[in-house]
Amino acid sequence: MSNQRIGYVRVSSVDQNTDRQLDGIPLARVFTDKASGKDTHRPELDRLLAFVREGDTVVVHSLDRLARNLDDLRRLVSGMTQRGVRIEFVKESLTFTGEDSPMANLMLSVMGAFAEFERALLRERQREGIAMARERGVYRGRKPSLTEKQIAAMKKRIEAGESKATVARDLGVSRETLYRYSKSITHFVPPRDNK
Repeated sequence: MSNQRIGYVRVSSVDQNTDRQLDGIPLARVFTDKASGKDTHRPELDRLLAFVREGDTVVVHSLDRLARNLDDLRRLVSGMTQRGVRIEFVKESLTFTGEDSPMANLMLSVMGAFAEFERALLRERQREGIAMARERGVYRGRKPSLTEKQIAAMKKRIEAGESKATVARDLGVSRETLYRYSKSITHFVPPRDNK
């Protein structure tokens, strides 16, 4: 079935709410990644790219939800539009079809560059805030995801042959977090926080 409207949603963390991004927009299917924008591993985006067909429209809340940086944005938009897939960015009110005017392509580059710049400023402010908090002695780093009791239970379950995906789901953490903890399974020390 072609001419479907397909949504793509990305949130930066597992506990972030996905509802507000494409709320109220009728879509045949939605692909949702829960990963940082800098993360190259976005399995749902890969599934979306394999799923969409000529005549379909991909709907994304904003440019920064689709791409990690300007190069990534251009590559994704170009790749989809060359296959006859339209892309709509709701927040920016931009649509790309592959037959875009030079002005539309300029807008994509300018808006993408602004989104990349904004992320860089945010990271810089975050680093500065952490450095200032460290100087004052109030920065403790990130709270460990699992308690020592949970780590002990995790160890037993993994050693008993239970799948790591099941254990992670039951503990309410991502598989990546579980893998980080299980790397130190012989010593059983939680991964160090950034201090």
